[in-house]
Amino acid sequence: MTHITKGANTPVPAGLLRVAVCRRKVVGTPAVEVSALLLDAAGKVRGDADLVFHSQPAHPSGAVRHVGTGDSGEQLAEWLELDLPRVEPAVQRVLVAGSCDDGTFGAVPGLAAQTVAPDGTIVAHYEVTDASSETAFVLAEFYRRDGAWKFRAVGQGYDSGLAGLATDFGIVVAEEPVPVAPVEPTASVGPVVLTGVAKTSAPPPTAVVPPPTVVVPPPAAVPMPAPAGTAAPWSEGFFDFEPHVRSGKGSSKITMDIPFPPDSGPVIMEARVEDYQWIQVQLPGRDDRIFCHDLPEHHGRVLFVPPRKGGPLRLNVSCSGNWKLTVLPLSAARPFDAETVRGSGPEVLFYSGAEADLKVRATDRHNGWFQLNCHRGDTPEELKHPERLVHAWNGKRVKETVRITEGPILLSIDKSRHQWELTTSPVPVPKSGKDGRTDAYEGRGEKTITLVNPRPGRPSLLQYEFTDAGRSYDVELKLVDEYGDEDEWLNTYTHGTRGTVVMFSQGQAERTVRVKHSGKWSLRLLPEDEAPLLTGPAEGKGSTVLRYPGPPTLMTVRKTSLAKDERLCVYAVNHPFGRPVIVADTHGRRRPSLGPVFVDPGGSCFVSVYATDGTKWRLEPEAPGAATGLGPRNQGEGYGVVRHTGPEAEMVVAGSSGITHVYELDENLFPKRKITGSSGPYRIQSAILHVRALGAWVIELRP
Repeated sequence: MTHITKGANTPVPAGLLRVAVCRRKVVGTPAVEVSALLLDAAGKVRGDADLVFHSQPAHPSGAVRHVGTGDSGEQLAEWLELDLPRVEPAVQRVLVAGSCDDGTFGAVPGLAAQTVAPDGTIVAHYEVTDASSETAFVLAEFYRRDGAWKFRAVGQGYDSGLAGLATDFGIVVAEEPVPVAPVEPTASVGPVVLTGVAKTSAPPPTAVVPPPTVVVPPPAAVPMPAPAGTAAPWSEGFFDFEPHVRSGKGSSKITMDIPFPPDSGPVIMEARVEDYQWIQVQLPGRDDRIFCHDLPEHHGRVLFVPPRKGGPLRLNVSCSGNWKLTVLPLSAARPFDAETVRGSGPEVLFYSGAEADLKVRATDRHNGWFQLNCHRGDTPEELKHPERLVHAWNGKRVKETVRITEGPILLSIDKSRHQWELTTSPVPVPKSGKDGRTDAYEGRGEKTITLVNPRPGRPSLLQYEFTDAGRSYDVELKLVDEYGDEDEWLNTYTHGTRGTVVMFSQGQAERTVRVKHSGKWSLRLLPEDEAPLLTGPAEGKGSTVLRYPGPPTLMTVRKTSLAKDERLCVYAVNHPFGRPVIVADTHGRRRPSLGPVFVDPGGSCFVSVYATDGTKWRLEPEAPGAATGLGPRNQGEGYGVVRHTGPEAEMVVAGSSGITHVYELDENLFPKRKITGSSGPYRIQSAILHVRALGAWVIELRP
């Protein structure tokens, strides 16, 4: 565990982390509400989505989430989850903040911020010892530095509460929702108005420290197909009822006498307004809103789930004019019964056709939020958990194409005041070769396909391209095993939007893959001999595969392009061994790295370069003498190879990044043994060693 004091910092692993804001469980002490703020280079939030707290528990990027409260009996903790690789490049800092509505932080015993790695290791712990009259507090921050992430203990308090903290970071906090039309958001970054934050109470303890498990809803069951043009099937087994209507003017509290059974599943609410386009509808005691919309045509429909306890429906309505609310069963969803449907604002559509590509076009002069969800399943519980197909924030125009499954499904357009158009088109059929065998696969949207090896028993090359894709961990190709489990294989953040990789490295007859991309993509299988031979220095750009005829060698890997944050990593892939073995990773730097190219006797060796689209590189095979000979004290940075040729000795390893591994290599330069799990000392004999580190490292030899 790394204990740090106020103002100090420490590196953290660039992966999935959990952050706990802890306090001792003492009766009568103030509750602490925890939030995360994503800040740009100017130290400001870019919009209200950059604040994550229990009422807005997930950032649109998926990089930051509020995952709940833990109770160990003696300690309470609120937990955040940070997926650092998914944090958008524009975000430079992620702040961890807290607020007290019913007291001060000086009265909170044992206040601390703690960062936990996926394996449960505590990588940073900061205990607050100087809190007094503050009612809001920035405990810590994660910030970028030289392509890596660090944790800093901040410990900055605000006597003026959440409003004082908000002033520094571009957030304006209003204690109560204002029942008038909100100011139209614009493209410029300005103050963000968050309503109803200051008076929210913490949820009751429901889990146990260490952190609660995040429950991910299981994939929705595939519904039974229905002929195109049929009525919505959700009547048998679902709560069906006559429409219930209430009208009014201005803000009021109403009760609709609909005897919902417990766990009735989602229903539809339709809103019509006059005079003004804005309306807010909310269940009492719940922070989430059924409606909080401008309705472009004074009309809109949304899906919502009634309270689990059943009984009459109580609602708080805020509107500045005349309004009418109608609650409808799912069978009243608007039919998607033409190739193209058009509309505006929120809507619920019933689709009963075949699997198709769905072209989504939407425009909004106000730079609003557009979201399209898919609900599928044949039980009420399954329909509660939507799959998000399109999500656009602060965009005047939406232009995407996604894949939708065979109907019956529900499509819900949520959080929108756009004018929109949805158009379906048939799914493209994969291309076939002259002999009828399919070596080229093309499509659009998410799809699971089986690639057939044109030469079973031998490896092949796979040429991929994701059209109109950006650099992202979400645009990816996954390997799927016979049980349906998926393993991440390549993504555009690491491998670029186009390139070549080794396929069927063990000579498999076929492999199943899942493509995740909303746009067009193509996969093409090529013979292995189309990979260029690597017999000396080689240069190139992006991801590619080279054939290396052997013998085992050392290789210098160098990034020659100038841009920062360009990923370049090289692996040796041997047939029939199959598993890639890392040669070197530059971590986006221009500093050259030395690594071993493992060659399996009697097999075929490929050197696989993983690089982003514009990344230029140079590979240069080196003689074994290029490895540094170990002496009493040896220094290096990043990846490297060292040799120990003397008598048995003790080795001590230290690294500036905290992540430094040393592997002993065999005669084929294969990593046969991982030596380091800590600093040491370790006893070693004559050996070639592969050092893998994120930063600087030191190896000391002791007789």
